[in-house]
Amino acid sequence: MTAAGQFERGTDGPRVILVGVDGSPTSLRAAAYAAGLARRQRSRLVAVYVGEPPSMVGWVPEAQAVAQDAAAQVGEELRRELQSAAEDLGIAVELRTAQGDPVTELSRIADELPADAVLVGASEQAGHRVIGSVAVRLVRVGRWPVTVVP
Repeated sequence: MTAAGQFERGTDGPRVILVGVDGSPTSLRAAAYAAGLARRQRSRLVAVYVGEPPSMVGWVPEAQAVAQDAAAQVGEELRRELQSAAEDLGIAVELRTAQGDPVTELSRIADELPADAVLVGASEQAGHRVIGSVAVRLVRVGRWPVTVVP
């Protein structure tokens, strides 16, 4: 509120929005929602792609190289899609990539920024109902507001 007791418009809201993307339909919807929010709030938008390293036990070196190349291709395709969408909306987006556990890496980057809001797509995997999805695990961390986009 201002000194006169009136609310100021356009000064509230997140300054840094982090969105987790992995190429799934729900993560792309989360990215679209985050982009619209960033545009309306004039926030910085940071998209994060976390490649989960495959279990390397018993893999031959050629298979490891193929898996790493595939992850790099997914990251590059996401970069192109996000950049195109951001240009259409007239906003800037920064894409960061990491390898490891998605919750650990999203949390680390959100803390580094620091992020005011974290958005992710809802999991489409049935097994996550038992062990917990990335979204549920991020909510449990509880350091930022987490929005889960269906």
